[in-house]
Amino acid sequence: MIKEVILCKYGEIVLKGANRASFESLLLKEIKKRAHAYGNFQVTHAQSALYIEPQDDTCDLDGMFEAAKRVFGIVGVGRAAVTEKNMDAILQTAREYLPACMAGKRTFRVDAKRSDKTFPLKSPEIAAEVGGVLLATVKGLRVDLHHPESMIRVEVRDRAAYIHADQQKGVGGMPIRSGGRGLLLLSGGIDSPVAGFMMAKRGVEIEGLHFESYPYTSEAAKEKVMELADKLCAYTSRMHVHVISLTHIQEELRDKCEEDYFTLLLRIFMMTLAERCAKQYRCEALITGESLGQVASQTMKALTVTDSVVNMPVFRPCIGMDKEEIVSIARMIDTFETSILPYEDCCTVFTPRHPRTNPDREKVMAELCKVDFETLLDEAYATMYTETRLIYDSYR
Repeated sequence: MIKEVILCKYGEIVLKGANRASFESLLLKEIKKRAHAYGNFQVTHAQSALYIEPQDDTCDLDGMFEAAKRVFGIVGVGRAAVTEKNMDAILQTAREYLPACMAGKRTFRVDAKRSDKTFPLKSPEIAAEVGGVLLATVKGLRVDLHHPESMIRVEVRDRAAYIHADQQKGVGGMPIRSGGRGLLLLSGGIDSPVAGFMMAKRGVEIEGLHFESYPYTSEAAKEKVMELADKLCAYTSRMHVHVISLTHIQEELRDKCEEDYFTLLLRIFMMTLAERCAKQYRCEALITGESLGQVASQTMKALTVTDSVVNMPVFRPCIGMDKEEIVSIARMIDTFETSILPYEDCCTVFTPRHPRTNPDREKVMAELCKVDFETLLDEAYATMYTETRLIYDSYR
């Protein structure tokens, strides 16, 4: 019986020099935690790759394969047959293992990599012999070196030889928790989940902060946000989502401030509350889904005003992207269909008819003085509660 493993290839971890071991350790820890949900796997690493080996027949290799593709730090994932490091064994394994991989395919190419330089054949010779076996075994196949329907890889490594077909792309990026911790302002829209994904891809551990305005926003609107958090957890593993009510703040702004400044004033409250939350939960930066010029509060001057009230970095990975680019990523990470569900969030409550796009900071601060800023902040922060979202129970 042919033994199969999942072979995961590193991304930019290989460029980390003296610090590489710490990144490998984080990646290995993440893979091991995910593996618990799919059975008894042994996870090891060597030669810029991770090996995920099932230890018994109850292991869900298909589920583990899909999970590995969503682990930051991995650029390629292959389901590979393991064989001894001699050509007879390699050719026999290719003869038994590869035909099923060729179902429905008409063209192929074989690439070989000889990491073990003591192996007697060179890479082109290994590839040629395996290709010959495949041509003799599967009728109707032909070689296409430029545009093959199937790419076969033979890797002769230190431990064994591995044969796999059509390696799939991993998500790439850096291992989660290698880039610090950031607080994501998570609305129910399209942009903020994408921003969270993009920063998590750079190794940032994500905490979430959602603002609600009950009864102006519904319980369904909050559940939509939690569903988005669940979808992000497919990549981040877990997320604590903190929820703060803005209802009283919005009512005070509506009653006491000029309508044109309402959105900008609300953003100042949100950023200030977010900074307070970030400090409590040891986050080093705020993350938002803002894109320059997309709405009135996202002009350069408006962003300058809202940034001026906080004293930590504000990361905006979507800032230079248009909506089509953001939607494309949202579809890829499976948040788009949830984001477009028709439930209002707090930013759509009491929306001014003509919001300021070119605000004067002194005028904004003068409007802010019309309300009891510190008292409203304290009242809102006191409403905060937290929900923990997990991909698997092993992350508790």
